[in-house]
Amino acid sequence: MTFVADFEPKSLWRHFDHILTIPRGSKKEQAMREYVIQVTKRSGLDYQVDDTGNVVVRKPPSSGREQVAVTILQGHMDMVNEKNSDVDHDFDKDPIKPRRDGEYLKATGTTLGSDNGIGIATMLAIMEAKDLEHGPLELLFTVDEETGMTGASGLAGNMLEGRRLINTDSEEEGVLTIGCAGGVDSRLYLSIAGIEAPPASKALSIAVRGLRGGHSGVDIHLQRGNAIKLLVRALFAVSLEHRFLLAEIKGGSAHNAIPREASAKVVVPANESAAIRSSIEKELRAAQNEWRTVDPKLDYQVQHSGVPQQVWDEATTGRALGLINALPHGVIMMSNDIEGLVETSTNVALVGVEDEQLSVLISSRSSVMTALGALCQRIRAAAQLAGARVEQGDGYPSWQPNIDSELLGVFQRTHEKVLGSNPRIGAIHAGLECSIIAEKYPGMDMISFGPQIEFPHSPDERVKVESVEKFYRVLTAVLEELP
Repeated sequence: MTFVADFEPKSLWRHFDHILTIPRGSKKEQAMREYVIQVTKRSGLDYQVDDTGNVVVRKPPSSGREQVAVTILQGHMDMVNEKNSDVDHDFDKDPIKPRRDGEYLKATGTTLGSDNGIGIATMLAIMEAKDLEHGPLELLFTVDEETGMTGASGLAGNMLEGRRLINTDSEEEGVLTIGCAGGVDSRLYLSIAGIEAPPASKALSIAVRGLRGGHSGVDIHLQRGNAIKLLVRALFAVSLEHRFLLAEIKGGSAHNAIPREASAKVVVPANESAAIRSSIEKELRAAQNEWRTVDPKLDYQVQHSGVPQQVWDEATTGRALGLINALPHGVIMMSNDIEGLVETSTNVALVGVEDEQLSVLISSRSSVMTALGALCQRIRAAAQLAGARVEQGDGYPSWQPNIDSELLGVFQRTHEKVLGSNPRIGAIHAGLECSIIAEKYPGMDMISFGPQIEFPHSPDERVKVESVEKFYRVLTAVLEELP
């Protein structure tokens, strides 16, 4: 146990304190699922696990509340595993190390996992509570939300009885979320033609690091730097004046995280190595200056390294740099209907080498599905011009707001009653599992609600401690008020 277990409400924070010790990266939720089942059995409740690994726990109503309609509480068990490069941490076995930073709880050099660990801890606290008034509950714990919402997509059609759902995966205090963007991932593959490194060559290793990154749905409007794009921008600019060959390139960590680090190795003529090194450093200094306000810790390193035996030929090098440089990244369109809402964006998320192919992963989002389709076509066009193969899945749909929602009305009244303030109503640019669940269960009345969580999917992730207590008070009061 750590100091986290002493926060209020203790029933919630005690579970989150334990969750910090559980490995639960996407697609590796087995230990987290076992903990949920352990708490369920200890509470004497029934549960069901579907073939995808999702868990539904059924809690009977309080005495006198038997006629209330079933309410679903939903959250995802996985987290994004991100750490700073100088931090020694194995997410498959090491516990997250929490630290208090003023009003906030953070981790030490890694993601905290408050997304969606706070929501899961809240559901477990409600599951165990003996003194809460509520109707019949279904508590849905999904897997693999962070890498494509495959848990919600694979949710069995007979798992849920309820037709109103409270998603616990929102991250803005005092906001009731009633809509979200849809999304599609694009995977590009460019064949690599390898040759032996030319004689009289030297190699340069280039690293870009220190960027803040963040959630590509939540933080994309902050216009932070993308390490992959900045690295390739510099290399492409230098390639217009100097000849060199790529030997390797990699960057990014997850499809929904803005890349914080990227690196490459290039092989250059020995007699031009100093000039090329100077040119690369000049381009990266320019990037530092441009992004100094939003990414003040942006850093780079260019140094000589061992010359590899194999490099990419000149045509492949040119196509690879041209492709990545041409790919769109960031906000494409702001909403004309909701002030301040990003309508369409895209994130060049991952680059690396797989089976002698350059692999690039792009994550695109939009609340307007036709705009999302047009963006995917734009990415496909850039790939085709470079001779790359494109794979684009069906993605996930947007969740269209329902301002007449009965659930929304109860939340509005209860929020004002409990906290003395009127909540804001909004939609988010990030994806939520609500959109997929709504397709599987037509007629579902839904809302997403959560505490203040900032900079998720990055080591800067933090949760405002006081907001968690407010979130819990409102949520449990809503359960008491629901007809």
